[in-house]
Parts: sequence; C-alpha cells; structure tokens
Amino acid sequence: MKKHITLAALGSAALALTACGSADPADTEASPDTVEMPADEALAPITDEAVEDTDAAPSVEEVEGPPAVSEETATEAAENAQAIADEAAAAAAAAEEAAGAAEDAAAAVEGLEGLEDAGE
Repeated sequence: MKKHITLAALGSAALALTACGSADPADTEASPDTVEMPADEALAPITDEAVEDTDAAPSVEEVEGPPAVSEETATEAAENAQAIADEAAAAAAAAEEAAGAAEDAAAAVEGLEGLEDAGE
C-alpha cells in the first residue's frame, strides 16, 4: 500500500512540474529586447513639472523656534535633574547591597546543606 501511495505522489509531482514548464527550448538565448526593455522604461527622463503640495508640513521659515527659558526655570530644571540622578545613584547602591545580602544568604544555605549532608 505504501508503494502505491509513493508512486501516486511521485507521478502527481512529475505532472505538476511538467505543467509548469515552458515550451521554449533551454538553449535559446535571451534577446536584448526583452531583457533591457523594463530597465529602459525605468530610466526614461521625467518630463512632469513639480507641483507644490499645499497640505505638506510648513516650511522651516514658518515654524516658530522654542520658547525662551528664563534663568530661574533653567536652574530649577537642573536642580530637579540632579535630584533624580541622586535618587538613581541611591537606588543602584541599594541594589548592590541587596545583591551582596543575597549572596551571603546563598552561602549560608549552602553551609547548612553541607551540615545536613555531614549529619546523615
């Protein structure tokens, strides 16, 4: 039964391949007319004039610059940034301390396991 299924599958695959094939002989060379035509069309010069897009974003001249910032506002922003940087440094130090405590706890657990193994 497996042989019949295998032969049927091979036969249908062979028919599918022959149906997709071309009738042109394989030794026929491609002619330059058919090969270079799409490239010639793509490289044809453009004769249309550019048209202004009225819906486009405003030009650089039409865009306003950023609003002026007072020295007081800039100082306040710098102080806030420094406070956030200090908080981040404190959080990093706390994370390092927690990692050290976790390593100490893991070493203590391993020590206890070693005592349990020695007691057995």
